[in-house]
Amino acid sequence: MIKIDIPKADVIITKKKPLEDVKDHKISSEYGFTEFRQISREKGGIILFYNDKDELLFVGKARKLRQRVTKHFDDNVSAIKKHRDEVQKIAVVYVENPMEREIYETYIINKFQAKYNIDKVFYK
Repeated sequence: MIKIDIPKADVIITKKKPLEDVKDHKISSEYGFTEFRQISREKGGIILFYNDKDELLFVGKARKLRQRVTKHFDDNVSAIKKHRDEVQKIAVVYVENPMEREIYETYIINKFQAKYNIDKVFYK
């Protein structure tokens, strides 16, 4: 049996609600996420998207994480484009090795049965 230890998230950002009582308050990013700058621009790794019940919605990987996370909210071909409003939390795990990223992504998708992943699914 192979034992895989999933690393702890290096960055977790959560959706912010606009402050209705603060004049001229604007959310700076799409879909209520304002802290993308916390995610490294240069590092690769795994991206995990969660809903408000902390259920795993989607798992992805990228060589440059910040760019890929923002594309999930801008891109018309993103796997979560129909479910963007459901995302309440984004967790990022830095994993530089491409082979390790692939293994972690596939393992996490299947271990936690990510709701919107369709590739690399073995649990159905």
